[in-house]
Amino acid sequence: MSSLGQIAVIGGGSWATALVKIIQDSSPETKVNWWLRGNEKAAYIQEHGQNPDYLRDVHLDRNRLNCSADIAQTIAESNTLILAIPSAFVHSSLSSCDSNSFKGKTVLSAVKGLIPETSEILGDYLKTQKGLTADQIGVITGPCHAEEVALEKLSYLTIASENRTLATEVAQLLAGDYIETTTSDDIYGTEYSAVLKNVYAIAAGIFHGLGYGDNFLAVLVSNAIREIKRFIEAVHPIDRDIDDSAYLGDLIVTAYSKFSRNRTFGNMLGRGYSVKAAQIEMKMIAEGYYAVKTVHEMNEKLGVSMPLADFVYSVGYEEQKPKGLVNSVTKRLN
Repeated sequence: MSSLGQIAVIGGGSWATALVKIIQDSSPETKVNWWLRGNEKAAYIQEHGQNPDYLRDVHLDRNRLNCSADIAQTIAESNTLILAIPSAFVHSSLSSCDSNSFKGKTVLSAVKGLIPETSEILGDYLKTQKGLTADQIGVITGPCHAEEVALEKLSYLTIASENRTLATEVAQLLAGDYIETTTSDDIYGTEYSAVLKNVYAIAAGIFHGLGYGDNFLAVLVSNAIREIKRFIEAVHPIDRDIDDSAYLGDLIVTAYSKFSRNRTFGNMLGRGYSVKAAQIEMKMIAEGYYAVKTVHEMNEKLGVSMPLADFVYSVGYEEQKPKGLVNSVTKRLN
């Protein structure tokens, strides 16, 4: 019998919406507490069973939803929390909830970025800021785009936790007709990989915007997975297979897919948009932009060779023109 208890999804974007759909489709008896920013949005979804802003074609069972804009209440009424908030807003969203709010809770990260205020992955943030222990924490990662979940296209999720029972129970919760699941104990590797793949998707988008083709993108991705491997091994060296879907697969889909907001953001930079202009036009968060700054700062101490990540940082934060940097990057790839 599962010990997950009452499930909550925290966040109102496309991935949060996709996770609610997955739970409803895969576990027909489960009711989801769903926190969304703003009373009006929570009330709309509760009444219509649709998110007006993301994945609008997804129809949800209103009778198995409890939508609320009160995050403290949603957390208090739930046993297992799935956090699917953009990393830039995690700290502010959880600021009203102290460590007492999380006592006895299980928390799963579906956040694909670093917390800017503390430069931590969510797992570490939950430990240092909210008092959780390792066996209370898990990670839900891809390769999986929300848009294909909405279309019920076969997708794969990896659930990572040092608590094997937790990982297994969450895998069973999410597995269904169009979702296959697997488990891992590599919580650091999967979470850092989910962060870094967004950085490299921006790089892929920049080069696409500059007119580079599939031949070059294949080289970029093969070099990117090596950068990910070097960085993760420097942060948390354990025996892992970087070719597994949670690492390489997640990178490939994010770097190639038309649904990738990070690739789209990079494409706009490659075409000459400023960071601010691209952010305004997209109206969505490109997690890789925020992540690369923290990764760059971490790597000043680690000293890992990361020419592609350095390239994204130079374009995004030093305002260098990508066309002027390409030779210094492409000559270092192989």
